[in-house]
Formats: sequence, structure tokens, C-alpha cells
Amino acid sequence: MFTHSVLDWTLVLIYFLSLAWVWAGALRSKPSAEDYVVAGRRVTLPAFVATLVTSFYGGILGVGEFTWRYGIANWLVFGVPYYVGAALFAWFLARRAREIELLTIPDLLERAYGRRAAVVGAVAVFVNAAPAAYVLMLGTLFAAMFGGPAAPWVVAAAVLSVFYVDRGGLRAVIFTDQVQFVLMYGGFVVLLGFLVAQHGGLAFLGPRVPASHWVWHGGNGAGAVIVWYVIALGTMVDPAFWQRAYAARDPRVARNGVLWSIAFWIVFDFMTTACGLYARALLPDLKDPVYAFPMLADRVLPPVALGLFYLGMIATVMSTIDAYAFIAATTVGRDLVWRLRRGDPARIPAWSRWGLWITCAFAAALALARPSVVALWHDLGSVVTPVLLLPVLLALSRRGRPGPRGALWLMVLPGLLTLAWVLMKSVPSSKGAYPFSIEPIYAGLACSLLVWGAVRISGEESSS
Repeated sequence: MFTHSVLDWTLVLIYFLSLAWVWAGALRSKPSAEDYVVAGRRVTLPAFVATLVTSFYGGILGVGEFTWRYGIANWLVFGVPYYVGAALFAWFLARRAREIELLTIPDLLERAYGRRAAVVGAVAVFVNAAPAAYVLMLGTLFAAMFGGPAAPWVVAAAVLSVFYVDRGGLRAVIFTDQVQFVLMYGGFVVLLGFLVAQHGGLAFLGPRVPASHWVWHGGNGAGAVIVWYVIALGTMVDPAFWQRAYAARDPRVARNGVLWSIAFWIVFDFMTTACGLYARALLPDLKDPVYAFPMLADRVLPPVALGLFYLGMIATVMSTIDAYAFIAATTVGRDLVWRLRRGDPARIPAWSRWGLWITCAFAAALALARPSVVALWHDLGSVVTPVLLLPVLLALSRRGRPGPRGALWLMVLPGLLTLAWVLMKSVPSSKGAYPFSIEPIYAGLACSLLVWGAVRISGEESSS
């Protein structure tokens, strides 16, 4: 149990009661499909930044574990690659995404390639958005707080993170994200402030942290670091970025909001990396580094400050779960059910609510089947990015765009190859290595380029 202080538990209780209040306030709402999915396209710059920053940063326990093990390499593995991916999205895609005024990535695929490609894209978006890694992380955090095995807490994490967006849609997500933004930053400001006050800065850390922790690769091979820069290209087709861009008040908000978000991520990564280094210095014999941040907070924070920090961790993870679970839910409700049935658009929110609970079940099952946050990030990013990256970029281009049949090959073949590549590592004869020691995403992207080249040679290109 994380604390015996009534004040700490009271803070946690107030937080969950506030989420229940958001849910109760949305019970009578009957939003249109556009209002439910993209908040009526009226999201202002401050709200845009708060919701994107919190939605795209949920891996807080994984960050603590990686920093404890490898030091500043955390920033260069889980920070810089995604800044680059986000910057590419901001400069080349954000304005275009807002100007075309669609609702989802599969909408873009259908407009460019037809319904079948949109359905394949919707399946990829659903798998990519289902927040299995974050459900696992929050379940682990709950287990640390309340005790007991992690499995039931993983299921509880899935349910408690999404019930309040059931009726309110993206508006509810954005409203709670603004509160969670304050808690997210406030929690780590509190922890880092106490650490510096009690132990000092670099003069304390230098002799107490392994020398490899100050090296850019953290003792890993260059290939183990570089692969994350390739996986981070998936940011350009990340559904949270596209949904926020679609929901922005205007194209300028879409672009500038992403750029401001990068600045806030840099600040947050500085705080989390610094706290991870303190965890290594103060807890050198930690048996399970996934608990680096909770154990560090338990050691240095007094009551109330401890409660605020735990709220910061909870808010950081929950804001990501609700955002991606909502995207996966609307993918089910609109991009699969509505797209296949072509029913009344007014029913999309109802279908999406069913999709929300399907997403919860899928995310919890995947988290329990693959109980490693970093592995889930790696495998899902490796499989989905080759399916979506080139088709989405070509959908915005007037040149080199394949026709409907070519687009299907361009999505299906790289996806199947990369999935097989990931699974082959688990075959006993592989001895835990990928085929030819090649990362799955490299194989998938190479396949994507080869298929695109074959489509162009065959002449099966779109005339539009």
C-alpha cells in the first residue's frame, strides 16, 4: 500500500469523484457524430496543447524503468525520436489534415483508395490505438498502491480510465486532459523539487550513477537505439495527432499546437529523466525497476506531496488510456460498423460506446498476454507503421498514388510480413532472435516500398 496517510487517500478519492462528475454531467448529452468524434472542430490552442501533451505521454513507469537501467539514453530513445516525428507531422501534415475536414484516418484512405482500403486501415488504427501498454502500466501502478496481483488491477485500470468519456466523447477527453495536464507536471515538479532540496544536483548524481548512464546509448548497441527513430515515424500516422488536427479550430492551431506540445514534452522528459537518475542513485539494488518512480516517491516525499505525485502518475497514464481508447472506440463505431452498414450517422456515438467496451476488453487481454510495456510499444509500432505510413502520405499526394487494388496490396502485404516477423521471434528454433537479425519494422517498410514500386511498374495507379 502506497501510504497510510488519510490526506493522500483523500486526494486520490477526490480525483476519481471528479471523473464521476464528468460522466454524470454528460449523461443527458446527445452529440452529433462530428461533435462526438472531433469536438465540433472548435478546439483552441491551449486545449489542443494540453490534450495532445497528455494523450501522447502515458508511459511513465516504462520511462522510470528505462532511465533506471540506461540513464540519459531514455531521452534519446523515447524522447528525441518522437520530437522529430511530431515536428514532421506539424510541418507537413497538420495543416493539410485540418483543411480537408475529415473525421478519421480511414476517411482519408476511403477518399483516396475506396472502402476496402479504409476498412483495412481501420483495423490497423484500432490495433494501434487500443491502449494495452498503458492499461498494463496503470494496472501495475494500482497493484503497487493497493496490493494484490496485477491481473485484476489491469482490468480495473481499463474500466476506470474510460467510463467518463462514454457519453461526452472527445469533449470529455479534452476537458479531463486539461486537469490531468496540471497534475502530470505538478507531480514531477514536486518530486524533483524535493530530490534537489534533499540531495543536491549533479554533484550528488555523478559518483552514484554508473558511467554508462551518462552515455547517449546507455550501454546498448547503436542498432537498439536507432530502431526507435524508425518506429517513431509512426507518429506521422498516429491517430491521436490526426484526431486533434481534425478537431482544431483552424489549420494554424493544428500546426502550432503540435510545435508547442514538443516544447512541453522536452520539459517533461527533462524532469522524468532526472528523477530516474535519482532513483538509480538512491535505489541501486531495486529488484524491479518498473517501480522506480513509486519507490523513489515513497522514500523522499511526505504526506500530501506523496499523494500529489501519485495523482500525477495516475493522471499521466489515464489521460493516454482515455484518449486512445476513445479513438479505438470511434474506429469501431464509425470506421467499421458505420462504414460497412452505411446507417444513420446519428447512431455513430451509440455504436462507439459499444466500441469503447470492446476496446477495454481487447486492451486488457493484450496487456495480460504480453505483460511488457516496452515490448508492446515496439511490436505494435513495428506492425502498424508499415501498414499506414506510405498509404497515408500518398493519400495526401497527387503523384504516385496507387489505385484501389494496389492500395490494398500496399497495406496488407507489409502488415502480414511484419506480424509474421514479430511472431517468428517466439518460435523456439529462432532462439529469441528475429529472422536474419533484422528488426520487424525494417522488413515491413522495405516490403512497403517494394510493393509500391511494383504497383507503379504495373501501371496500377490512381488517375486522380
